[in-house]
Amino acid sequence: MSAVSVPVEINRYALLSDEECAERIRVAKEKLGERVFILGHHYQRDEVFEFADASGDSLKLSRIAADSSAEYIVFCGVHFMAEVADILSSDEQVSILPDLSAGCSMADMANLANVERAWQELSSVLDPDETITPVTYINSAADLKAFCGRHGGIVCTSTNARHVLEWSFERREKILFFPDQHLGRNTGVKMDIPLDQMVVWDFNQPMGGLTEEQIKNAKMILWKGFCSVHQMFQPNQIDNFKAKYPETIVISHPESSFEVCQQSDYVGSTEYILNTVRQAEAGSRWLVATELNLVNRLAAEMKPKGVDVHFMSPTVCMCSTMFRIDPQHLCWVLESLVDGKVVNQVSVPKKEAEQAMLALQRMLDLPI
Repeated sequence: MSAVSVPVEINRYALLSDEECAERIRVAKEKLGERVFILGHHYQRDEVFEFADASGDSLKLSRIAADSSAEYIVFCGVHFMAEVADILSSDEQVSILPDLSAGCSMADMANLANVERAWQELSSVLDPDETITPVTYINSAADLKAFCGRHGGIVCTSTNARHVLEWSFERREKILFFPDQHLGRNTGVKMDIPLDQMVVWDFNQPMGGLTEEQIKNAKMILWKGFCSVHQMFQPNQIDNFKAKYPETIVISHPESSFEVCQQSDYVGSTEYILNTVRQAEAGSRWLVATELNLVNRLAAEMKPKGVDVHFMSPTVCMCSTMFRIDPQHLCWVLESLVDGKVVNQVSVPKKEAEQAMLALQRMLDLPI
């Protein structure tokens, strides 16, 4: 994502304490009433998360955004999420991201120019529009969703990835999956696709660093992208923890590496992780591989129930771009709305939104 200029007026909010912001946010929300709806992703910091009218993972929040009738949708997440909210909402609704610099390093690993170049290079080996379904993880820019819309492709989330891949294989024999290789690989393995039929496309090399034979033999072509948060989790962290607590149950997000997921007892989306651990028996111990804010909230929630929840990495590991959404920015956008001024609107160009909607609607039409 390109650099974002910082409006001068946000500077005076930067001097406010979180406590003062919290009180002013409550007052602004009360004044705005049903005109504003705040969405909070699970990875959001607690000081912002508490003000969310609805919380969830990408799929859940996408559906909520589509159903909202509020005049303003304030998305406490990252840029691609606010884009999805804009695409799915009506023309009269306004999608707002409190800090426009809240991007996604994974999403940045796949840009439209590189994906279109990959599609062109693949056409020298086969006819991609006849043989390949492009699938983009929802953690991607709107123009990549539009690319999938144009080429008969679809969007997926970590919740519905398997349904999406099954839908895709029903239409064409191969899949180009971007930007996260790990979600693609971990989902493919669950579908009994051999590892040697899931090749990695290195967008920094001609032909993705692959031979014609590798491309022809592949069922899935995985983009060389990853989540910086989930990349931190390692198999030795599981080994070290279980050496001390052998009874530990391991649960991981599928953006984690293949090796970590193979050593996990459960693998699933953030909603899946929450639901699974919340159903745990008292006395059980869980090691969780996903973002720190979510794990900390879950640990606090489950401790009174006699369930121990631990963060897998010994290193602090949170989504740094999500963390840019702070009480100061949320206070600024809400008080601006009270004053009749919209700041930090996220608006996807009409044609791009229409094409992206094709891919998103194909996903939303599938069973969860």
